[in-house]
Amino acid sequence: MNPLLVYLLLLKATATSFSGLAGVPIVHEDFVVNRHLLTVEQLNAAIAVSRTIPGPNGLWVVGAGYYAAGLPGAVAGSLALMTPAFLVIPLLIWAGRYSDLSIVRNAISAALIAGAGLLVAITFELARSSITSPLAAGIAAVAFVAQTATRVDTLWMMLASALAGLIARKLTSG
Repeated sequence: MNPLLVYLLLLKATATSFSGLAGVPIVHEDFVVNRHLLTVEQLNAAIAVSRTIPGPNGLWVVGAGYYAAGLPGAVAGSLALMTPAFLVIPLLIWAGRYSDLSIVRNAISAALIAGAGLLVAITFELARSSITSPLAAGIAAVAFVAQTATRVDTLWMMLASALAGLIARKLTSG
């Protein structure tokens, strides 16, 4: 896969999202559905790894780039993650001049709402490939409730889920 194309596709995802996982629907559409460069499992793995290591919330694009094109793809993902940060200063200066216009405020609000809707839609697709047993469904349900009801960090939630899966596997196999 051409690293320049990987960069441009990932740049589209990072530049049109406001941080974190908001670009997942775009990458899913471009890399999984249209070009078949990634599987849903690879996209899930990139997200899971990025959520367990320190760094920016959008670090998963580096993993997606790696799965799509190896080390050059990871470099392309890193550059795609950094590019919007370098462009934000001129954009803020421009937006500051026009921030009193209601059309600018409405466009930003519409983009946020659309991004949230896309993120909800893609969550079900990613969950369908990850939740493969009643045990996994139970762990996901408990983690969801705990995550929404408490302020426990995602890293601890993932570690507790992994530990629960390991214990359950040990109990069922032995």
